[in-house]
Amino acid sequence: MKKRTKRWLGGLALAAGALGAVGTYLTRNKKMKASERRSSNQPGNVWARPGMMVTFRAELMPGREREQRTFRVKEVLSNGRVLLHGVDGEHAEKEFVPVR
Repeated sequence: MKKRTKRWLGGLALAAGALGAVGTYLTRNKKMKASERRSSNQPGNVWARPGMMVTFRAELMPGREREQRTFRVKEVLSNGRVLLHGVDGEHAEKEFVPVR
């Protein structure tokens, strides 16, 4: 094969790789914009809502009855944690009994 043909094929391969990379970048960018648009329109799947009653797991409050471990959600924070009426601090979903 001539040197000129090798260079031409090498350039063609390089161009094909560049086009593939650009196509991948544009596809990924389009998907990211679509997911951002979707998340801004819908609140998403949240495990608690303000005013909802939640119960701490028995392991976290031993010796207390279910009624003593139940509190009302005051606020749901952006990181998925909650603030409760009557309890200080932020609390995560794994601290509570799952809703059936």
